[in-house]
Amino acid sequence: MSTATIAHKPKDIVIAVVKEQAAGEQRVAAVPEVVHKLTSSGYEVRVEHDAGAGAFYPDDLYVAAGAKIAPGRAELLDGATIVLCVQPLAIADVEMLSASTIVIGFMNAANNLSTVARMRDREVTAFALELVPRITRAQSMDALSSQATAGGYAAAILGAYNCPKFLPMLTTAAGTIRPATVLILGAGVAGLTAIATAKRLGAMVEAYDVRRAAGEQVRSLGAKFLELEINAESEGGYARELTPEEKVKEQQMVSAAVARADIVITTASIPGRKAPVLITKETVATMHPGAVIVDLAAESGGNCELTQSGKTVKEHGVTIVGPQNLPARVAFHASQMYARNLQSFLSLLINEGGALTREFTDEILAASLLVSAGEVRHQPTLDLIRGGRL
Repeated sequence: MSTATIAHKPKDIVIAVVKEQAAGEQRVAAVPEVVHKLTSSGYEVRVEHDAGAGAFYPDDLYVAAGAKIAPGRAELLDGATIVLCVQPLAIADVEMLSASTIVIGFMNAANNLSTVARMRDREVTAFALELVPRITRAQSMDALSSQATAGGYAAAILGAYNCPKFLPMLTTAAGTIRPATVLILGAGVAGLTAIATAKRLGAMVEAYDVRRAAGEQVRSLGAKFLELEINAESEGGYARELTPEEKVKEQQMVSAAVARADIVITTASIPGRKAPVLITKETVATMHPGAVIVDLAAESGGNCELTQSGKTVKEHGVTIVGPQNLPARVAFHASQMYARNLQSFLSLLINEGGALTREFTDEILAASLLVSAGEVRHQPTLDLIRGGRL
């Protein structure tokens, strides 16, 4: 037998699905459809009582899919081989895990260093889905993209809800109503979904991204791409930080587009860094009364200078929405996509014969491995822990 695997009968692998405890979190890490596939393969799946209730997956659907319902956290985690979560586990949860338990989910390690350190000390293995590399083979496991899709859709709906105008053009007995103008700043996954949704709602849509390659995708969705002779695409498909001169040119063009928009949805972020400011308070003052800004970067500082994370504020007659955890607002489908991401990820950990790997040499596993065998394997997180002396 290879030293990279440990032989198991499928029934010896216990997969536990926790009920999310973070405020406002309605998603669940596994939906009945995915649970059925796992139990059909012979794995024992435990689901914490009401884990799926917030996403409208009641316990009886999990039971029908072959899962066992655990009445509480202790019963759920006792003897679990693999724990599936959306948000990071609490330290109290980690204390209940056995050594070598595998935890898979979003870890947000930089803001949960104490939890990471405790997983290290208890020799828990943890995979952070936000670290899954954006390569072709990992597309089905890309939870960042799947949840950004949910967030972009919800942002467009939120903008329409807060806008005092119709989005589509209407021809009525009272005359013709002009369509609203929606501006999307950032044409990544969330931005493209927001563009598509706003177009379906009938709005005139403009979009801007510092990556010129994004223009083709924007135009394919029927939106106007704002051109600026800057290419800020970096390795991995993310945007690099602009030079001071580029920032001035960008700001002038963006400010003019913002001023004429009825709804502005901002999605620009740089992984691990504060979100860039795209809309200054001076620019907000140029917008017409009733305009709306939905800032998807609110949790990382905001793309609008006046954004307040988790709040809706009004300045100069402009409504500025700083939503938190937008995917949780469409929890049914966000959970469905996330669960499928996890199902694909599990296929790397458990082979068809029921063998569970313990040597994470696969490039996807290696890149997303946060903690293993008493060591923090993700260097940026390790540096932060050492700096904090945890």
